[in-house]
Amino acid sequence: MKPVQVRLTEKILGELDRLVKEGSYPNRSEALRDAARRMLMELRKSL
Repeated sequence: MKPVQVRLTEKILGELDRLVKEGSYPNRSEALRDAARRMLMELRKSL
């Protein structure tokens, strides 16, 4: 995998941290990868 730097609002970062803390994801990176995969799947459906 290649590293990518992103800037997030405090609100989004807090929500990601909450998901990690609750055990939905092992870490922020995996949460963001999953969000990107889901977004791409939705975009493909609409094309």
